[in-house]
Amino acid sequence: MDRLDQAIASTRSHLLSLMNAEGHWEGELSSSALSTATAVVALWLVDASAHASYIQAGARWLEAHQNEDGGWGDTAISKSNLSTTLLCWAALGRAGGEARTEQRCEAWITQVVGSLEPERIARAVTARYGKDKTFSVPILMMATLGGRLGENAWRRVLALPFELAVFPRAWFGAIGLPVVSYALPALIAIGHARFCHAPPARWSPLYWLRRWAWTKVRPMLTELHPSSGGYLEATPLTSFVTMALAGAGEKHHPCVPKAVEFLQRSMRADGSWPIDTNLAIWGTTLSIKALDDDLSRDQKLSLKKWLLSQQYTSIHPFTNAAPGGWAWTHLPGGVPDADDTAGTLIALHMLGESDAERQAVAPQAKAGVKWLLGLQNRDGGMPTFCRGWGTLPFDRSSPELSAHALWAWRLWKETVPEAAVTAAVSYLKKAQLKGSAAWEPLWFGNEHTAEETNPVYGTAQVLSGLFGAGFTANEPWIKDAIDWLAAAQHVSGGWGGSRDVAPSLEETSVVLKALAQSSVNDPKVCEAIRRGVDWLLNATAEGTQFNASPIGLYFARLWYHETLYPVIWTLSALKAVRSHPH
Repeated sequence: MDRLDQAIASTRSHLLSLMNAEGHWEGELSSSALSTATAVVALWLVDASAHASYIQAGARWLEAHQNEDGGWGDTAISKSNLSTTLLCWAALGRAGGEARTEQRCEAWITQVVGSLEPERIARAVTARYGKDKTFSVPILMMATLGGRLGENAWRRVLALPFELAVFPRAWFGAIGLPVVSYALPALIAIGHARFCHAPPARWSPLYWLRRWAWTKVRPMLTELHPSSGGYLEATPLTSFVTMALAGAGEKHHPCVPKAVEFLQRSMRADGSWPIDTNLAIWGTTLSIKALDDDLSRDQKLSLKKWLLSQQYTSIHPFTNAAPGGWAWTHLPGGVPDADDTAGTLIALHMLGESDAERQAVAPQAKAGVKWLLGLQNRDGGMPTFCRGWGTLPFDRSSPELSAHALWAWRLWKETVPEAAVTAAVSYLKKAQLKGSAAWEPLWFGNEHTAEETNPVYGTAQVLSGLFGAGFTANEPWIKDAIDWLAAAQHVSGGWGGSRDVAPSLEETSVVLKALAQSSVNDPKVCEAIRRGVDWLLNATAEGTQFNASPIGLYFARLWYHETLYPVIWTLSALKAVRSHPH
């Protein structure tokens, strides 16, 4: 216990030291080869001469971070993947990369795809993402703009139906757009670029429809554009929209100067770009949940005031979301979502030191609860941004979001109908994977599992949410999930994305917290906790070293890591074990 207490003290001290001067946490997202490549091409297409310093800095960073096998991963510690490698290939083709770098890149693509033949590359990209065109179409567009897909390249870019954007926003879920809800600007800009370069025949009604539609949807890009200049504060989405406009002869569109300023401001000193500016609200609410009573009275008051000031009080122009939710970031490009709204509701409850203090924030909390209730899908689960958009992977109901909402609802239960809780629980039971009792999460994965999914993380977070909501291991479906988690332990004592995958601090920590919260006295579970704690203490050098792993997903299968995750989740795990020793 002395060793455990020392690690808790060290980890707590480190997390508190990461609080910024404004009194909350911003964290730091990993630099991304994919983001860097997209920014380079966007700036090159807008004005290669004016932006030469940014373009060359980005190209040098890409060359310096090429993997030994010749490809690129999404982060500097990620394995090579086809999407990012193709985008880097396109970027270096425009920025003028070294010949040796390009040769190694082309050899990797040839090995994976079979050749550099454009049609084969297009088929490989499309196959990776299936019916979800959110990422496959932008990749093929950028490869085309980078001169990598040969003659008639635009015909290999799927014609996105941007004309559908003229319909009322409330109809989009029913219409069935081929991109996820948060990629509407890309649908519009890329769809128009493809139309400009490879339009239907003039005798086709579709030609005249899309020509007319552009005059209606062109202003929408400005309406959806936040004051920061970054769509969703995300470099890839902002870059794709910018390069599509520039590639379609729309360099003077009102969105382009603001987007360019955002890209310039977002570049890091080493020439790289992250996937997003920050996850400040998400990181702050996670930190509050990990620290809880370790925060001073003044810190709690400051954090409460800051979180309350981030709540949306009007309809959001991007997703048409009702007032009451919270986004992942405090910056203008944020969009309210289920996970951050639930996390903020839980944090606000923890920050209140008495019933009177919680009552003082009850109006805002009730608005947040109402927002979550309005988002709940017919299947009882919680989607991320928009209700009813269930046809594409990143718009579906998600187990870990649903359990998180249950936790938040329990804390503010006075305003939650029992029917909503019953429906969410029913969804979670149905969402368990057949034959394993595990859950697959939506926004986290593991590059090294067979399907790049992460049932270990998903199951741990669902269980933590359920325990926070007052459920216990006495229920068979929950006990089955606990047993599954214990059995998924790696031989080393930690946990990875599956039993055969090397452990990480993040995955080991969330599992330890869940198992400790269960209070199960099963010898196998107790032994798993003991071995897991030993692994975690050794891996963090007794709470002093925190190496992040790319298990986060962003914008389809785009991997990232965040410096706060291993610190926050290590502290949460160690405190949970300390409170419930096995």
